[in-house]
Amino acid sequence: MDKKGVVVLRDKKLSKSTAFTKEERQALGLRGLLPHSIISQEVQEMRVMSNIRDKGSNIEKYIFLSALQDRNERLYYHIIMKNLEELLPIIYTPTVGEVCTRFSHIYRIDKGFYITPDDKGDVLQLLGNWPENDIRIIVVTDGSRILGLGDLGVNGIGISIGKLSLYTAGAGINPAQCMPIVLDLGTNNKPLREDLLYLGYPHPRLDDEAYFEMVDEFIKGVQIKFPKALIQFEDFITPKAYALLEKYQHEVLCFNDDIQGTAAVALSGVLCSTRVSGIPFKESRILFLGAGSAATGIADLMVDAFMEEGLSREEAQDRLWFVDIDGLVTKDHKKLLSHNVPYARPSQHMSFEETLHHYQPHILIGASGAGGAFTQEVIQIMCKYNERPAIFALSNPTTSAECTAEQAYEWSDGKAIFVSGSPFGKVEYKGKLHIPGQGNNVYIFPGIGLGAMACEAKYLPDPIFLIAAKVLASQVTEDELSHGTLFPRMTHLQEISLEIATAVATYLWDQGLARAERPQDIKAFIADLQYDPEY
Repeated sequence: MDKKGVVVLRDKKLSKSTAFTKEERQALGLRGLLPHSIISQEVQEMRVMSNIRDKGSNIEKYIFLSALQDRNERLYYHIIMKNLEELLPIIYTPTVGEVCTRFSHIYRIDKGFYITPDDKGDVLQLLGNWPENDIRIIVVTDGSRILGLGDLGVNGIGISIGKLSLYTAGAGINPAQCMPIVLDLGTNNKPLREDLLYLGYPHPRLDDEAYFEMVDEFIKGVQIKFPKALIQFEDFITPKAYALLEKYQHEVLCFNDDIQGTAAVALSGVLCSTRVSGIPFKESRILFLGAGSAATGIADLMVDAFMEEGLSREEAQDRLWFVDIDGLVTKDHKKLLSHNVPYARPSQHMSFEETLHHYQPHILIGASGAGGAFTQEVIQIMCKYNERPAIFALSNPTTSAECTAEQAYEWSDGKAIFVSGSPFGKVEYKGKLHIPGQGNNVYIFPGIGLGAMACEAKYLPDPIFLIAAKVLASQVTEDELSHGTLFPRMTHLQEISLEIATAVATYLWDQGLARAERPQDIKAFIADLQYDPEY
C-alpha cells in the first residue's frame, strides 16, 4: 500500500480507524494519529449502535450512518449487514422519504452523480468523471415520483443512494461497483424550484422530446463507458416508466424496480397468502386500489403466473380488477392508459366499496399512495366474503400506507393476512401474536442484480421476475406463516439473494442470454463474488 498516515485514515475504503493493529500502525505511519487502544470491528459496532440508539430521530440516525459510510465503508456495511432489521427503516423506507424531501437542506459530502440539460452532448465525457471504472449496478431516477411524495427533482438522488446501499448489504455487491445517478431534468414542483437552498436544475421539466433525447444519450453513454452495468430505473412517473422499459428492456441490461421488482415481491406475498387462506392461487380473485405502474406491473406478472397454472391470458386478466379514485377502471374510463387497457372492465360505474361487494376479491392490493384508503368499512367488506382476507397495503412511506397493521387486525377481528410496504411492528390481538410482513423490494432486486452481474447478462426477460418471486416464496417457513408473516426474516437476506441470484443466472445461461463463461458450480461461483466488509 502506497498511502500512509492521515491519507489512509481519510480513505473510506482503507480506514479501519481504531482497529489498526500495532504492526499496521507502524507500517502505515499511523502512530500518534490514533488513540492507544486497538478496538475490534465487533466492539466498534457496539459503539456505533449505542450512538445510533441514542439519536432522537430517524433523520439524525440516517445522517450519523451516512457520515460513517463516508469515513469507514467496511464498518458501515458490517453494521448494516449485522443489524439489517433494525437499520433498514433508517437507510431506506420510511426514513429515505424524509431524506429526499430535505436533501438540499441537509446536503453534506456527496455520493451521487448528476446529469442536467446543460450536459446535453457531453454525457459520455461526463461519465468519465466518476472515480470507478468497473461499474456493474446503476440506480437512476429522474426524481419525478419519489415514493408517494411526488416530484422532488434532484432530491430524489437519496433513493438511488439508498437502493445501492441495499445492493451491498442485501447481496454483497461491492460498493465500488455501484453508481447512484439522478437525471436532473427539471422539476414541476414550483415551491421546490423557488427554494433558495434547492440544489437541482431550477427549471420546469423538459418536454417529452427533449426528455427522451437526454435519457437516450445517458443510456448510450453507459453502454460505452460501463458496458457490463445493469441499469435500474427507479421512481419515474408511470407513463415514462413504461415508455422507457418498453424501449430499452430487450436492448440493454435494465429493469424498472417499481414495475418489475414490486411485481415480484407482491406475487411472492400473494403465493404465500394462499398457503394461509387455503384458496389455490389459480382460483384467486384480486382487486387493486390504484392503477399506476406499480399496480399494473404486479398484475402483468400475475398474468404470467396464472398462465403457468393453466389459465388463458384472457382468463388470467379477468381475475385482476382495478379501482382508482374514480371507481372501477372500465373501458370508457376517462384516464385509461395503454397499460390499463388489458384490465379494463366493460362499462359499469362502481365505487370502490361497490366493486368489493360485486367482485368479492380474496386479495386486496393497495398501490395507490392514498394513506388510509382501506377504511374499517373496506376491511369488514373483505371479511364478509373471506375467512382469511389478504390485505396488502403496499404504498410508501408509512404515511401513505392504505391502513396500518393494527387497523387491519382490529377491524378484521384478527382474520386479516396483512402485508405492508413500510415496516410495522408486531401486534398482539386477543392473545394471538401477529407479525406483519413487509413487502419490500429489497427481497428481490439485490438478488436479481447479483445474478445478472455474475453471468454478465445481455438483458433481463420477464420470466426472470417470476422466477425470483417463486424463489422468495419458497424461503418462507410454516412457522412464519403461522404468525401471518408472508416474507422471511430480513436477517436471512444475503442467503435469499444468493438463492435468487443462482436461479436468475442459471436461467440466463440456459437461455443463451449470458456473456460470461458458465461455471460448473453456479452458486459457489456467485458466492465467491460477494463483498466481505470484515477487516
